[in-house]
Amino acid sequence: MAKLSDRAAGAVGSVGEYLAEQRRNAQLSLRQLSDLAGVSNPYLSQIERGLRKPSADVLQQLAKALRISAETLYVRAGILDPDESQEGKQPSGVVDAVLLDPALSERQKRVLLDVYASFVRENTPSTD
Repeated sequence: MAKLSDRAAGAVGSVGEYLAEQRRNAQLSLRQLSDLAGVSNPYLSQIERGLRKPSADVLQQLAKALRISAETLYVRAGILDPDESQEGKQPSGVVDAVLLDPALSERQKRVLLDVYASFVRENTPSTD
């Protein structure tokens, strides 16, 4: 974890703790969730303990298996800024489409999401 920035390291721990809590709430064992999500048991264990930072694709698989919002996991993992989150608003599908596209690198996905978020902010009427 020494290679991660402080913010990223905090996000990794946060997403791992959150996943473990959601797994327990769903009354699933680590092995059951890993099977449902299609990730290895040791890898999921490392994510939950904050030792690994999961990709957007893995987060999407885990969210689907847990039947929770993928966007919440993206925010907790530091992939999506909470201010740019569409939670509680009409979902656009753009975030999921970008994050699930296997033809894009993680860096390209982040750049696209940053551009998308800036357009959304620009077109959102001010509440001042």
